[in-house]
Amino acid sequence: MLFSSQTKGHLIALMTVFLWGTTFIATKVLLIDFKPIEILFYRFGLGYLMLWVLAPQIFAWQGFKQELMFLCAGFCGVTCYFLCENIALTYTTASNVGVITTLAPVFTALLSIFFLRTERPAKRFYIGCLFAIFGVGLISLNGKYVLSLNPLGDLLAVGACLFWACYSILTKKCSHYGYNTILLTRRFFFYGLVMMLPALYLFDFKWGLDRFTHSANLFNILFLGVGASAICFASWNYAVKLVGAVKISIYLYLVPILTIIAAVVMLNEPFTWIAAIGTLSTLIGVLLSEGKFRFSKH
Repeated sequence: MLFSSQTKGHLIALMTVFLWGTTFIATKVLLIDFKPIEILFYRFGLGYLMLWVLAPQIFAWQGFKQELMFLCAGFCGVTCYFLCENIALTYTTASNVGVITTLAPVFTALLSIFFLRTERPAKRFYIGCLFAIFGVGLISLNGKYVLSLNPLGDLLAVGACLFWACYSILTKKCSHYGYNTILLTRRFFFYGLVMMLPALYLFDFKWGLDRFTHSANLFNILFLGVGASAICFASWNYAVKLVGAVKISIYLYLVPILTIIAAVVMLNEPFTWIAAIGTLSTLIGVLLSEGKFRFSKH
């Protein structure tokens, strides 16, 4: 049976977030031997090469206006988002970062009002925002009970959400150009890698290729570069093209559930009752803002 384009888009998004749900764990493991910028560069360098394998065609220069849009997408979705996320993981738990990233759909919806000219959201959207902000606040407070944590990591995770929202809006605009999704994603990766070059110097990047002789490091960087970056970015951009940036972004709320389970099982991370309430509040807020829960008229 053939699926409609909408159904196909939702299925692709679901598959993508299942893989993304474990990326925080892989990154956390790599942070033992690698700096955040090193993981970022190796991950997207590998992803960029993989996209050439998937689509070896030349993607010509598309004019200054369009190339500027591609550059901004690469800067927001590759350089800034993942740099904030990777650094956040050095200060806070994978569970915290996974939950806080559920704010991305809220930011996406807000930016869509101004840049995609979508309809202004109903009152429940703003109520949902309050729930989400309250939840993130509780998650950050959890750091006072787990002394190894630092609120800076949670703030960086919030900043990452804002960059991802910008990336979602930009990819939606770029999808209107009608280019091949893999070629377009490869261009985003190229500009993202170029824009992170200054950060290599600022954060004292080291090659240290001998670190990949450890099987855990090699497996995790291959997973991040090939699976979570090249394949998942292309599949996510294709899902955005089929369904839309705002509708498809609701799948991101599944990420923290998967991340929390994986972090507790694989990393033995703490998960207190305060973090549990914060997680629930954040997810309810996102669902309310997306219109999944409606208040009774009675």
